Amino acid sequence: MSASRTELLRWQHELTWSLFEYHLERLEPEDFLWEPAPLCWTMRRGPDGTWVPDWAETEPDPVPVPTIAWVSWHIGWWWSVTLDHARGRPPRDRTDVVWPGEGTPAVDWLRGLRTEWLAVLDDLTDADLDAPAPFPSQDDPGYTVAHMAAWVNAELMKNVTEIGHLRLLRAARPGGA
Repeated sequence: MSASRTELLRWQHELTWSLFEYHLERLEPEDFLWEPAPLCWTMRRGPDGTWVPDWAETEPDPVPVPTIAWVSWHIGWWWSVTLDHARGRPPRDRTDVVWPGEGTPAVDWLRGLRTEWLAVLDDLTDADLDAPAPFPSQDDPGYTVAHMAAWVNAELMKNVTEIGHLRLLRAARPGGA
């Protein structure tokens, strides 16, 4: 029995998410803002109390090591904007995607984005998968919704690996910090 393209994309997403849950279930609030190196990108409180990501319009050299907080915000940012595109909403600006904070708020936010994404996947038909997608590659006229869904899976895999690696590094340190 062969799987449809949507079923295959969902299977791949669920596999990645199961690996993410392994780490999400073990994250402690203190893990999020732990800085593993002197040169880090993290989340910082802005003047109004909201969390603001470290950011540069051009990638610095060397690239800063992100904290779990920063990577979780990054996931929330790209996934929120992808969901905007997939649902036909105006895409939010990076500065409009607010990280809810370390621990349970961040984990719940990511799980909520997953739930919304699964609803998008469940609604896709083959014709939908073949439709043009403007995100994240506006420069490729052959870029389709299927490409966008596959990109979500690949980007999530990468970010899950980063969070898992950071969590394991912190846990392996003497005293866990």
